Amino acid sequence: MGLDYSYEIFMPPRNVARALTRLAELAPQGRETPPLPVTLPGGEQLIVPFTSKFKSEPVDCSAGGSLELDTSIVVGVDDAVREFFLRDSDRVDEQGRVSVGYIYLTVRFFPAWHPNFASLQFTAATSSMSRMFVQSASVRKVFTDLTATTGGVCCLLDTETDIFDICWLNGETFSGETVPGTRFSGFQDLVAAWCNTLSPGRDDPDGTHVAAIVH
Repeated sequence: MGLDYSYEIFMPPRNVARALTRLAELAPQGRETPPLPVTLPGGEQLIVPFTSKFKSEPVDCSAGGSLELDTSIVVGVDDAVREFFLRDSDRVDEQGRVSVGYIYLTVRFFPAWHPNFASLQFTAATSSMSRMFVQSASVRKVFTDLTATTGGVCCLLDTETDIFDICWLNGETFSGETVPGTRFSGFQDLVAAWCNTLSPGRDDPDGTHVAAIVH
């Protein structure tokens, strides 16, 4: 079996539309993929330049549940991107970026283990891409920037072990910090750190707090 490493971003559910809009801006230009209409919980509608399960039919998530997208995004070329991904046929744009895809995105709007936070999990399609996820500072920056600019509270790198790499937390970029780890003994402690930073009426409009997480 191959490697299925992933970046996972957590945010209040109300911020998912903002995240998907920003993700659409990271899609490579000139693709021939038909626009995909998506209806989010609450009835908000978006058009994204991706497919869902490799189809372009409208997706209705108004009742909650999850959304699956097949995404491609542009990332800056660094040594790891060059080693694990770049091929002679890949086009590098004028900003030194290359299109990476497919990256499989699963959006869980109200996960049972932390229903006050949505989860956006970006999974590498191949083992080579998984290794690039781990080693590329450019790829890591794409996901930490996406977290920071769209109201996320945390970004983790999952390498299919019991230890997760914390990439971004509560407005701060992290390096070398894990969960479980020296600062957070488990996910319950990590989620408590998210909750303490939310301000009622802003990112957490109901003022609700999550007490625990089961991962």
